[in-house]
Amino acid sequence: MALVQYADNGFFAPRKIAEALRTTSEEVARTAGLGRDAVQRKERVRSDRTQKRLREMVEIINKVEPRFGSALMAYAWYRSEPLPGFSGQTAMQLVRSGRADEVLEYIDAVDAGVHA
Repeated sequence: MALVQYADNGFFAPRKIAEALRTTSEEVARTAGLGRDAVQRKERVRSDRTQKRLREMVEIINKVEPRFGSALMAYAWYRSEPLPGFSGQTAMQLVRSGRADEVLEYIDAVDAGVHA
């Protein structure tokens, strides 16, 4: 899915992400490791921390979407599939603990044929 579909006026928009993933803004916040206020208050939505977490989540989902055939399936993977080498944690759990870069590196390694 194109990044612009997740954005509004140059910012990631939780409402648009939620619509694309057929969920709620509150669920998007939770899966990105954010509080409910982060997606409900305009000034919080535009904060660096909120935008960073939303960007990380969207980058990961976009990166694996071709593998699964849809954003919905990629989102399900993000939330529920334990990643080898990460003590059974999912991509969502790793993003929530500030380890999105490790998830992206893992995906790149798998795509390159390196079994992580």
